Amino acid sequence: MRIVALIRNTWRTLTSMGTALVLLFLLALAAIPGALLPQRSLNESKVDEYIADRPTLGPLLDRLQAFDVFSSFWFTAIYVLLFISLVGCLTPRMVEHVRSVRATPVPAPRNLARLPKHHSAEVTGTDVDTAARAVDARLRGWRRTVRTDAGIAEVSAEKGYLREFGNIVFHFSLLGLLVAIAAGKLFSYEGNVIVVANGGPGFCSASPAAFDSFRAGNTVDGTSLYPMCVRVNDFTATYLENGQAVGFQADIEYQAGDDLDTGTWRPYLLKVNEPLRVGGDRVYLQGHGYAPTFTVTFPDGQTRTQTLQWRPDDQITFLSSGAMRFDPPGGTYTDDLERRRNQLAIQGLFAPTAQLDGTLLSSRFPEMNDPAVAIDIYRGDTGLDTGRPQSLFTLDPRMIDQGRLTKAARVNLRAGEDTRLDDGTVVRFDGAVPFVNLQVSHDPAQVWVLVFSMTMMGGLLVSLIVRRRRVWVRLTAGPAGTVNVELGGLARTDNSGWGDEFERLTARLLDGMAATETAAPVQEEKKAKSP
Repeated sequence: MRIVALIRNTWRTLTSMGTALVLLFLLALAAIPGALLPQRSLNESKVDEYIADRPTLGPLLDRLQAFDVFSSFWFTAIYVLLFISLVGCLTPRMVEHVRSVRATPVPAPRNLARLPKHHSAEVTGTDVDTAARAVDARLRGWRRTVRTDAGIAEVSAEKGYLREFGNIVFHFSLLGLLVAIAAGKLFSYEGNVIVVANGGPGFCSASPAAFDSFRAGNTVDGTSLYPMCVRVNDFTATYLENGQAVGFQADIEYQAGDDLDTGTWRPYLLKVNEPLRVGGDRVYLQGHGYAPTFTVTFPDGQTRTQTLQWRPDDQITFLSSGAMRFDPPGGTYTDDLERRRNQLAIQGLFAPTAQLDGTLLSSRFPEMNDPAVAIDIYRGDTGLDTGRPQSLFTLDPRMIDQGRLTKAARVNLRAGEDTRLDDGTVVRFDGAVPFVNLQVSHDPAQVWVLVFSMTMMGGLLVSLIVRRRRVWVRLTAGPAGTVNVELGGLARTDNSGWGDEFERLTARLLDGMAATETAAPVQEEKKAKSP
């Protein structure tokens, strides 16, 4: 019995509205680390950098799942407990509300004069039944009932049931919002990919491997992505004279559905906050930068040309850094070891509008008006054959420290200029083209998140505007064909504005009856007592 009582008391505590509010506060509090600390699902490299910079605090936070907040056991526990609490709290309230809506308004209290709002009058030229029917007809819009007993008629009326209904809608919408967010976590995915404009190869979203980074929901294995291909024809950025960006847009073409079979490309102008929506996916324009192009002519005359995105280090001037690796064409070197020793690598800075202070390159404007690079050219083993992952934007420092990759030249080049190395290899800077960072997002629960958010606001608005009111009218036969009318009003919730409304209601109910007031309306509030 003690165990049963403990379970019952625990359930009652968990399903109380106070517990639900505490859990909602804890959920908001638990989300703060997810906003302040880098998250693995968004940027794993930032997490590794944070832990490396804080050798004591970083591992401790990692053990507490502070870098995986929204999938951590403690955040999930709060989420599930809040869900259970809301279900257990709202279900009885819904049942009780249905009962109250179906119930007959309660009889009038014995002494109406003790209610906060009271009015008495004496009318002539009618009888109790006729007056009761007239009052009942004039209470249109109220839930009402008429009771008669021994020459006395009582009209009980009540309105404002929508207040509690709005309150219940608000909380059930909150519950639905939690379910929609959880469903989105399970079935959504998000991928980021950099696409070079002006004739770049584009990409197709048939596999997670097509993305530079990919974050999948708990039930997404990557085999059911919506197939779609995108290529960027042109990218345009508009700047003020001080370099401040005004707008970005990308002229893209895409294929989806039957277009993949027919080879049809459809045009679309992609802008910030104006995504391409197709097949339940949304393609956003997230960022942009520049991809320099280099051509390497090897001593035997064979060439390699490569266009690769460089990372914008300065978001104002778009001074960018990056690296490239070139493997000699087949046949240049017959020995694989010799071929690896003669690989070329380029690492340096790119300026869209060059500004040279002596030998130091910088950029004075983000638009590509006078592109130039300041690069170091390395010869040796670039690590392309090791199978070890490397940074896209920097060379492997271990190869340089071990002497396997040695610097052959340092030079500044403008578009169209080249430099010749000691073995006759020519490196030419051909210029640059824009690239864009596209984000492909899929969230089947997004519409439901919007729906539940709107119903939450609607329910909250109804619960704030609608007031719960009760009014009683007692009609008693008086001397010489008169009828004594006594009215009482009670505010179930918010009492503001009830005085004016009660006076207007009194005037409407007595309209058309020859009435003589026997007691003025009560202007000062009394202490209300429930009937």
